[in-house]
Formats: sequence, C-alpha cells, structure tokens
Amino acid sequence: MIRRLTARPERLVPAASLLAIVVVFACTPLMSGTGLTTFDVFNSLQGFAQLGLLALGLGLTMIAGEFDLSVVGTYAFGGMIAVRAGQSDPVLGAVAAVAAGAAIGAVQGGLIARLRIPSLPVTLGTYIALLGATSALSGGLSITYDDSGASLWLDTTIAGVFSVPSLITLAAFALAAVTLGGTRIGRELRAIGGDRRASRVAGVRVERALIGLFTVSGALAALGGALLSYSYASANPDPGLQPLILSAVAALLGGVSLAGGRGLPLGLLAGTLTVALTAQIVAMTALPDYTTELLYAALLAVIVAIDAPGLHRMLDRLKARAAAG
Repeated sequence: MIRRLTARPERLVPAASLLAIVVVFACTPLMSGTGLTTFDVFNSLQGFAQLGLLALGLGLTMIAGEFDLSVVGTYAFGGMIAVRAGQSDPVLGAVAAVAAGAAIGAVQGGLIARLRIPSLPVTLGTYIALLGATSALSGGLSITYDDSGASLWLDTTIAGVFSVPSLITLAAFALAAVTLGGTRIGRELRAIGGDRRASRVAGVRVERALIGLFTVSGALAALGGALLSYSYASANPDPGLQPLILSAVAALLGGVSLAGGRGLPLGLLAGTLTVALTAQIVAMTALPDYTTELLYAALLAVIVAIDAPGLHRMLDRLKARAAAG
C-alpha cells in the first residue's frame, strides 16, 4: 500500500500537503482564540494570487527539466512596465507587461533550445539583466501607480472570498490543467523532462516546445507582477529572492520533480495554496515570522522522504522479505 502511494508522488505529495495544511488552518481558532472568518480565506487567496502565476510558470519549466530563474526578474520588470504604461489605462499597461514578458521568455527559450545551453546560466543572466533594467526604468526607486480606482477594484471582494487577481490566477491554473491534460502538450513536456534524447527520437519537437514553454513562463510572471503592482499601487524594482524561493517550494509541494518529467498543473495549484495557507496561519496565530520558514522546511523534508529512491528500494526489500516469509 505504501509503495503504491509513493509511486505517484505527483498526486500524493500535493494532496497530502494541502490536506494537512487545511486541517491546521481549520484548527487555528484553538491557537488564536478567534474564529475563522471569510476574510481569513480572502487573505489566503490574496497571498495565493501574489504567488500563483509565478509558481505556475516556474513549475511548468521544471516539468520539462528546466529551471527558469528569471521569473522573479520578469515579475519585477512586468510590474514596472505595467505601472509606467498603465497610468491612463491599466489594461494597456497589463498587455504591455505580458507582451514584454512573453518576448523575454521567447528569447530565452530560443537560446536554450537552439543552442542547447543549460537553462540555469541563461535565466540567471536574464534575471540579473532584468533587475538592472527595472532599476533603470525607476531610477532605483519604487514608482507609484496613480489610478487608485483600478487598485481598489482589483482588491474588491467577490463572493466574499475572491478578488479579481485570485480569480485570474485560478483561471490560469484551470487553463493549464485543461491544456496539459487534454492535449499532447502535457505528455510531450513530461517526456522532454524525463528523457530529452528519447523525445527527439520519438518525434517530439523539443525546440519548439521549449520556446513556447519559456514564452508562457515569461508571460505568466509578467502578468503576476502587473497585478501585484496594481494591487499595491506601486512597482518595486527589486522584490528580492523570496518570491522565487516560495515559488520553488510551491512547485515541490505540488509534486514536481527537480529532475523533470513529473508534475501536474493541479498539483502546482495545491502546492501554491499550501504555501499561501501556511503564511496565513502564521499571521493569524501571531507566530514569529521565522515559523513560516520552519514550516516550509518541515513540509519539504516530508517530500524528500517520500520521493527518495532509497525509501523506494527499502520498501521493495521489505515487500520481498514479506513475500518470501
């Protein structure tokens, strides 16, 4: 039974992580002394919206055996472009940000695919360059977004617990799940991540898939940055490394393998919700900030144990002994 469960970590890990954190979330009144409200759920989904598009873009590249370090740079750059171009029309600013993010992703994907360069150095260089470009656009300072009406509209509650950014983020995950689950794209991405050479032999157009993948990753990161900047009514030229770290944690909690070849959009959704709920639990219970990092570390330790090849071999040996006895 245990062996069957650990054989499908892309389903087990996100489901178990989300279930555990939902139970803890439901029990927070025992620690905080106050009951749960719809506003607590709303805040959790706001945190989910801030991280979700970034985690989705990064997670998709990880499924294909790549790692897009530039998503945080694109996140910041997209937010700055949106604020600069969207002072009179927020839609125009968001479109400009997404177009810029998609172009950046396409260039990166072309370099990685056509020249067969590892993604880490390419995306690291892009991340550094984008931080410089974002600082140049802003003079190294945060830029205020003057359309307060758009900012208030984005943060207006819908059905008590949702907002426009959280609904957009959920829609992006749903679209990814339908696309990867209902077309050959999902199978090809997992095949590319699992064995790139065999994928080419099987006729998978690896170069085209990678270019498209990084284009989507860049567009998602830029849209996430635009929505965050509009919501906060300002664009920050340097968001730091925390968004990247949390996105990677969300992807791993979502059942994605660092080696590639494994992962599902719905798993990424569960992983991102787990990260957002963990942060909300810490806020609701007034625990020290470092508690969040400790909780993430504990969850990741469980994931490593579940996904460890040594554990699988040990379970196989135990099974063999039990059958022999």
